Amino acid sequence: MTSPSSNPTLPHPRTAAPGPHPGIVAIVSAVLFCVSVALFESIHGLHFPYPGDTAATMVTYFSMAASRVQFGAFLQCGSAIALGIVTAAATNRMRSLGACGIGIRVAFFGGSLAAALSLLEAGVVWILAQPGIADASTGPVVRALYLFAFMLDGPAYAGSLGLLLAGLAVAGLLTRLLPRWLAWFGLVLAAFGQLSYLSMLVPVFGMLIPLTRFPGYLWLIIAGFILPKAIRTASPSRV
Repeated sequence: MTSPSSNPTLPHPRTAAPGPHPGIVAIVSAVLFCVSVALFESIHGLHFPYPGDTAATMVTYFSMAASRVQFGAFLQCGSAIALGIVTAAATNRMRSLGACGIGIRVAFFGGSLAAALSLLEAGVVWILAQPGIADASTGPVVRALYLFAFMLDGPAYAGSLGLLLAGLAVAGLLTRLLPRWLAWFGLVLAAFGQLSYLSMLVPVFGMLIPLTRFPGYLWLIIAGFILPKAIRTASPSRV
């Protein structure tokens, strides 16, 4: 029996495990990536190549914009590392607040894979911008490396980022750690990411890649700031 002097069941806070703030680190990742894109695209008379461009166009770009591309690739490496930290911080916080199951595991897998793919893509682009790599005699190799980099940071990245968004959104929806509107918005973006894989066969689906990446960054920032640091749970009664 419960003694008369025992305390009734009272709510007590469940505090998130300490770690980096996922919203702040997501801002860092987004800013580094956006600055790298601005560097790639702000070259007078040149634009970052498209998959359908000729080998000669790609050689011209990587030979004339080498210094900017190298620095942009450096920033993309930083963005990829920050994304990996966001993944670890967000999944750790949600797990410590009571979220569990396949959603958290999918989120961790997707975010880690997206970070690794982006890091590898930045390395390939950095190689293309090294002296002596892009010239008239290496046109086919340059185009092959560029297409490999595009696949890594295009459909493969968008699909992996979609898994991160889907896992966090589902976990946040089931545990009410995230608002319903934000969780459903994350699921829509995740669907865009998965559909972007079709761009490897049907190029028109490539439009879904930026529709996953940039709103996805915004989603991670908002979710990172909305995730609570503590929630109220019922403490067991003493007997």
